[in-house]
Amino acid sequence: MPRTPQRRNCATVQTYFALVDSYPDYRKNQRDIEMATRKATRTLGLDSLRTMTTVVTLPLVVHIIHRTDRENISDAQVHSQIDVLNKDFRGTNSDFGQVPQPFQSLAGDARIQFVLAKEAPDGSTTTGITRTKTPKASFDAASQAMKATATGGIDPWDTTRYLNIWVCTLQDSLLGYAQFPGGPPETDGVVILNTAFGTMGTAKAPFNLGRTATHEIGHFLNLSHIWGEARISTCDDGDYVDDTPNQLGPNTGKPNFPLVSCPASKPNGDMFMNYMDYVDDAAMFMFSLGQIARMHATLEVARKPLADAGAQLAETV
Repeated sequence: MPRTPQRRNCATVQTYFALVDSYPDYRKNQRDIEMATRKATRTLGLDSLRTMTTVVTLPLVVHIIHRTDRENISDAQVHSQIDVLNKDFRGTNSDFGQVPQPFQSLAGDARIQFVLAKEAPDGSTTTGITRTKTPKASFDAASQAMKATATGGIDPWDTTRYLNIWVCTLQDSLLGYAQFPGGPPETDGVVILNTAFGTMGTAKAPFNLGRTATHEIGHFLNLSHIWGEARISTCDDGDYVDDTPNQLGPNTGKPNFPLVSCPASKPNGDMFMNYMDYVDDAAMFMFSLGQIARMHATLEVARKPLADAGAQLAETV
C-alpha cells in the first residue's frame, strides 16, 4: 500500500475530458443537463431550501478491490465513511461550527443521506459491500480498470439504482475522482484511494476524516471545484454557483481565514473551508446553499433514477 499523498489531488476533470474523447455524447449530455439543472435550481430557490424537510436517500455499494490483506479494508472502516457522509451532507459534522462568521448564513444542511444497499441487482440480500481480489498492484484513472471485472476490478452495479464507490490503490498520488452526470454508465460512480477512505484502519492523515468521499460525491452530484474547471485558473472562472466567491485556484493544507486570492472577493476572500476546495480534511466542513440547490436540482434531473431508487430503499430502513 503506497504512502498517502500529502496534497489533495482529484482527477475528476481530467477523466471528464478523457471520456469526452471516447464518448462523444457526454459533452451534449452535459449541456442538456446543465440547462435542466439551472432551470430546476431557479424553481427550487434558496428560500425553499431553508424550510425543506424532505431528505433524499441515496443507495451505495462499496467495491473494495485488494491485492494484499491490508488493502482489503474492514466493514467497520466502510461504515466509518458512511457515518462521515451522513454528517457532512446533513450539516451535523462536529466542525460545522468552525465556518467563519461571514459565511455562516451560507452554510447549510444538504438533506441528503446515504445507506448501504440491502438488495443486490439479482435480488439477493447484500451488505452493500463487495470484495474483489486483484492481481494489480495499483490502478490509474485514465484506464478506469478498477471499474471492470475483465481488467482486474469489478463491473458496476446498475448505476441508475446504486451509487457505486470503488476503493482501491491508486497511482499518480490521486486521492480519488468521480464521474459527472451524463457519462457512460459502465464507468459511472466514484473512486477513492484506500488510505483516504473512512476514519480508521488504513486511513492516514491528512486525509483520514473521510472528506475525500464527500468531495467526490459532490462532483457526482454535479458540483465543480469551487475555483471552476478551466485548465488555467483565473479569477473570471466560476463553479456555476452564485454564493461561492470566485478564487484563483485550489487551496491546500490548512489556510488561515481570511485568504484573498481574487480582488473582487474582498474582504472575506476564498471559501476554502468548502468541501469542493483542495484543503486537508480537517480544514473543510461546509457546502453552501447554492451548492445544495444545485445538488438537489441534479437529483431532480440527471440523478433522478438514483433518488427514486433511494426512496424505495428508505421505506425499508
